[in-house]
Amino acid sequence: METSEIIKKVRRIEIKTRGLSSNMFAGQYHSAFKGRGMAFAEVREYQYGDDVRDIDWNVTARFHRPYVKVFEEERELTVMLLVDVSGSLNFGTRGETKSEMATEIAATLAFSAIQNNDKIGVIFFSDRVEKYIPPQKGRKHILYIIREMLDFQPESKKTDVAVALEYLGRTQKHRCTAFVLSDFYDRKDFEKPLQICRSRHDVVGIQLYDPLQKQLPDVGILRIHDAETGFEQYIDTSSKAVRRAHQQYWQHRNDELRGIFQRNSVDYVSVATNGDFVKALRQLFAMR
Repeated sequence: METSEIIKKVRRIEIKTRGLSSNMFAGQYHSAFKGRGMAFAEVREYQYGDDVRDIDWNVTARFHRPYVKVFEEERELTVMLLVDVSGSLNFGTRGETKSEMATEIAATLAFSAIQNNDKIGVIFFSDRVEKYIPPQKGRKHILYIIREMLDFQPESKKTDVAVALEYLGRTQKHRCTAFVLSDFYDRKDFEKPLQICRSRHDVVGIQLYDPLQKQLPDVGILRIHDAETGFEQYIDTSSKAVRRAHQQYWQHRNDELRGIFQRNSVDYVSVATNGDFVKALRQLFAMR
């Protein structure tokens, strides 16, 4: 993709997603993703009604009259986006590809984060960590993230969610909020790394899928290509048995994925490439 085309796309995404984060998610993001707790702000003289447990005895002894500690919400968060860049994310038959939708969702979350004075970082992953962007603040940083998502070329086409979760655990020593954006077409079990990661961080799953993956249309012979393995085959979509088997496979996969998230108390939503991701994010915020 040429530089001028990338700049135009970055600008279009910024206009759309910055507006969404300002107008539609104002307040929702703040209440859904809270800070680390209460931080010490200052001391002041004791007033009637103050909690005696807040008395600072060292200051009280120094000035011979009672002083109390004042606390305020420690609002600043670190938000990490774990973005799947494997081959299957380039698939899309309706509206846009899964990768394009992931970019818009990530940008919306990023602009919501900086409006709340949060840092934002990114881990691009396939079956390896492809790129790590350390958490920072500011519009310039987000535009860099968007540009990377639009133009990034991964070394591998396969998927391993566990690799990204383990890397998150190694790089983020303090508690953070981590959004995993993926279609979760992972042939390996990532539940144990998720369990470990969830014990330290606030993990949120966002599943991206194309409607064709959920239900096959009746269009006769269709060539299927697996973007991660290169495997190709022809299937007869006019067969009810074939369409039913495809739908049952999708349902089985989703039931397994839902079970993994529920067992580990991880909030998640699914978003179709022809769906409304704004509605999905609002649903996600409402869960919290």
